[in-house]
Amino acid sequence: MAGARLPGGGLDDQVPFLARLEREDRSALLNLGHELRFGPRVALLHEREPSSHVLLIVQGWSKVTAAAPNGYEALLALRGPGDIIGESAALTGRPRSATVTALEEVHALAVEREAFTDFLAHSPAVSFALLGLTSDRTRAADRRRLEFASMNVRERFAVLLLDLARTHGRRTDEGIELSVPLSKQELAGSVGASREMVQRLLKELRTREVVVTGRRALLIVRPDILRRIARAEHPDL
Repeated sequence: MAGARLPGGGLDDQVPFLARLEREDRSALLNLGHELRFGPRVALLHEREPSSHVLLIVQGWSKVTAAAPNGYEALLALRGPGDIIGESAALTGRPRSATVTALEEVHALAVEREAFTDFLAHSPAVSFALLGLTSDRTRAADRRRLEFASMNVRERFAVLLLDLARTHGRRTDEGIELSVPLSKQELAGSVGASREMVQRLLKELRTREVVVTGRRALLIVRPDILRRIARAEHPDL
């Protein structure tokens, strides 16, 4: 099963926006956009900038982050093919609430705000699909906050690694390889921990031969131990 992707769930378990649309609506919306390409670690959108367009991701994965006043950066979500980003600011007219950065080469279509809102006004089915997406994202974020509130950092980190294994894992002969390159700081920002704490946790997991790490690479060898740490059951792993 080398290279096979695991079932979805966790950080980005919502069905992507474009997959929620009927073929005709999807084609009509995509035809409104112009193509943009972003290299790895290049920002697609910047927090606090004025809103002028939405982006529909065609290829590649990106991270959504927000910065606290003290400089701490929280990883809020991962967005990939079929996802829409920047829609909240486009609909409200407010500045961007987060920064979106490419984790690898990203191809996207930019739809200007006026064209997007006009399309929604004349496409009730698309408007309802966007409302459903927003609701799903909010419920997933609330569920994660509630789940994490009852866990310590070690447990939250184990849950994160299991989520990433399901959503971005490829089974290999050695274990489950995470296909999205996340740094230690980005992993820390997803579980509300410091980079130093994540380094210590990874060292502990390496010592126990649970994971093997490289530069922005991570292989999960013993998901069963992660499940025990997380105090959760994930039978699909």
